[in-house]
Amino acid sequence: MSSMEALVSIGDDGVLNQTLSSELSKIWIDRDLGWLDFNERVLAQSMDERTLLLERVKFLAIFSSNLDEFFMKRIAVLREKLTRERIELLTAIRNKLLPSLALQADCFRKTIVPGLASHGITFAKWHDLEPEQRRRASDYFDAQVSPALTPLVIDPVAPFPFLSNLSTSLAFPLRDPARAEIVHGRVKVPGTLKQWVDVGNGESACKVLVPLREIISGNLDKLYAGMELGPVTLFRVTRDAEVALDEDAEDASLAELVQEQVRQRRYEPVVRLEFGCGADPAIKAMLVEHFKLLAVDLYEATDELDFTSLFEIAGMDIPSLRDRPWIPITPPAFADAEPDVFALIRERDVLVHHPYDSFEGTVEHLVAAAADDPQTLAIKMTAYRIGDDTPFVRSLIRAAESGKQVACAIEIKARFDEERNMHWAAELEKSGAHVTYGVRGLKTHAKTILVVREEDGSLRSYVHIGTGNYHVRTAKLYSDLGLFTCNPEITRDVVHLFHYLTGRSAPPAYASLLVAPVTMRPRFLQMVEREIENRNAGRPARIIAKMNQLEDPEMIRALVEAATAGVPVDLIVRGFCCLRPGVPGLTEGIRVRSIIGRFLEHARIYHFASAQEDPAAGEFFIGSADWMQRNLSSRVEVVTPVWDPALKATLWEVLDTNLRDQRLAWIMSSDGSYGLLQPGDGGGPEALGTHETLMDLARARATL
Repeated sequence: MSSMEALVSIGDDGVLNQTLSSELSKIWIDRDLGWLDFNERVLAQSMDERTLLLERVKFLAIFSSNLDEFFMKRIAVLREKLTRERIELLTAIRNKLLPSLALQADCFRKTIVPGLASHGITFAKWHDLEPEQRRRASDYFDAQVSPALTPLVIDPVAPFPFLSNLSTSLAFPLRDPARAEIVHGRVKVPGTLKQWVDVGNGESACKVLVPLREIISGNLDKLYAGMELGPVTLFRVTRDAEVALDEDAEDASLAELVQEQVRQRRYEPVVRLEFGCGADPAIKAMLVEHFKLLAVDLYEATDELDFTSLFEIAGMDIPSLRDRPWIPITPPAFADAEPDVFALIRERDVLVHHPYDSFEGTVEHLVAAAADDPQTLAIKMTAYRIGDDTPFVRSLIRAAESGKQVACAIEIKARFDEERNMHWAAELEKSGAHVTYGVRGLKTHAKTILVVREEDGSLRSYVHIGTGNYHVRTAKLYSDLGLFTCNPEITRDVVHLFHYLTGRSAPPAYASLLVAPVTMRPRFLQMVEREIENRNAGRPARIIAKMNQLEDPEMIRALVEAATAGVPVDLIVRGFCCLRPGVPGLTEGIRVRSIIGRFLEHARIYHFASAQEDPAAGEFFIGSADWMQRNLSSRVEVVTPVWDPALKATLWEVLDTNLRDQRLAWIMSSDGSYGLLQPGDGGGPEALGTHETLMDLARARATL
């Protein structure tokens, strides 16, 4: 065992809990600082003049939405046990974040606001409004806002009002002239209402948008009649979302534990307190003391306090300011009026790439066809995040009610989707479906569907293995892959997987699939070692890995060893990457790139040359797992080999497009910083980028 192997360890919370070896410390990037680098790349889309204006607005909102989740998940973890090292990291995070927040505000005020004004859309605050506009705003307040408000008082003798997670509030001194005492008023800005209100005259296409908080602020006197109101302070709270789940509790079911976890989350400690411009120092001090916060937890906005409200504006129907809509294309093999999906899969394996290929016309089609197929005996499925508009549940209910065996392994611990998943689990159980919540101690993150049919007196299994959630909405926004096959070597492994998920047994052996937490990491490590052996023997060797995040120390150690042996390594990592390339003597043969654009790159593809000169002849794997500690050790994940030569060629086409992209690609330098490439001349991914290139290829395939 090398020194790197011996000294590196990451806890379940994703925090290093042992000292890095001297070798690995030279190339290691902190995951939280690396995540902030990723979000800076998202923010850069809003400042890119090549990006259409409303798409730039969208990226401003995504930047803030990502940041909210980062504080709820990661900052909460770091604040649990405040050691000196963690305080230093929290300070480093804040210092790194402040310039990005300034850039965001600057982009909004100096680029977005004048840009939209040139198209007849202006922004205004209460004091900017003309008398007639104020009248319209006040009428709107009376009819559409006031009934939803609950004016409160923060009084030393009364309980402090509850402030919900990600809520924005108005606080202000409040004086009762009859008593000459001063308390504080507090009004929450309802997040369920429209956040931008048009107070224009409605007779033209021009709009005058006023933030809802400004309309509330301008009408506060109606909520506190007879009181004297002082200056308004705007603030927003972010709470910890990391609630410990005791799965070993003997007196409660897993569903009950998760329900309690969701309930407790509402009351978790505040981890961030944001203030608008000109906040009252007394109100700030009161809130800081009440929530027991540190200086590193406080942020002051120079413009908008909650940029996630800009999703409303980004959704405006102004085609000239938005990307041309992309309508996923049903692949020709699925496009017949009444395709026999089972005959298609029997004929050959099929690979689909969303959102270029239609999710509805392929994956949904398989489940719906199986539900209505008289030869289908059983449908089994894993589900990590279930959207409210999912057709899968309706198909599974229909199948169960018709007498088919239906089993669904639903991950009710999927963070922020627990209640939705429990709701759909209950709906499935009502229909007679078998619903399980996976394996205790592990999250079920695999993306698998199994259909069992009776054909010619025997049983045949069909499977789909994907890289993304079975979620209708994200399938149009995320780039993901899926394999349809009835190959017995793969389907047999999937059958064993579902037996393990729905029953109780030791983890089974798998002949072909890579399944975490049992076989996946060892198999990947073996394949990396084989590439090293091939390189040493003079045979073709190469590793290309495309994923969302890279953090697992063992996999990073293996990649370093491969690089020092001369194996070329290309890493396509959208999010944070804890490995720093180009370090002399360690990672000189490793290149790291990140692709950010209109679609979220979510597909995981792993390629090994396997002594083959032609890249398309090498080995390819796709699946649900990143190379992260949590994926490889704490989740049930599935990665499948792809054997069909035509499908391998398609996967190489995707990787090659990613590697040639000079429009959307960011390259990590040896110091850990990223630089955006400049588009090449002519066509192809060098000039068009990954997403436009793959859309063009999908259109071309549809016309064959």
